[in-house]
Amino acid sequence: MFSAFLTLFTLSSCAEHKSQNKSMAEERVTSSGGKTDTATFGTGCFWCTEAIFQRLDGVVKVVSGYSGGNVENPSYEQVSTGTTGHAEACQIIYDPAKISYDELLEVFWKTHDPTTLNRQGNDIGPQYRSVIFFTNPSQKEKAEHYKAALDKSGAFNNPIVTAIEPYRNFYSAENYHQDYYDQNGGQPYCRFVIAPKVEKFEKVFHSKLKTP
Repeated sequence: MFSAFLTLFTLSSCAEHKSQNKSMAEERVTSSGGKTDTATFGTGCFWCTEAIFQRLDGVVKVVSGYSGGNVENPSYEQVSTGTTGHAEACQIIYDPAKISYDELLEVFWKTHDPTTLNRQGNDIGPQYRSVIFFTNPSQKEKAEHYKAALDKSGAFNNPIVTAIEPYRNFYSAENYHQDYYDQNGGQPYCRFVIAPKVEKFEKVFHSKLKTP
């Protein structure tokens, strides 16, 4: 079975970490000049997703935000209610000459639990759903292919419930959410939830990491 990298601690969830910072970035992240491409994934708390993908060689930038819902320019507090339809997600801008979408999918499947519906550890609600937002037929085909192959292989003890949804929108999260783990590594959630995931990820994907 693939390691889902879940840490079973009795800790506060991502949603319980509040801030008075109300600023919101309205500009959407796009590919630049055809030299980069973009993947949009949700694997639970976007602090975890960001911390993992930003360490991959070939990943140019990772932006935490909200995707897939019906509310324009939502705030963190709104998304945390679970009523906006948005998932906490990350847009991963990458250089396809250095890392492929297939490789990003491999990291996606192996760094969270895709068998728990609307939940990752203590983070519960549709905003924490496992989801791939595809932007073209190729991304959709690859996501569906790997999901079916993993289910058939019995890699996980339970069926994969990852949603594969067409990309509709993406709104950057408030500034204090960006680069959260690297900026707040001493916080309890970072030390006890994110850090163990990052450490296991770095061991498994050592050959794909950025060099210091």
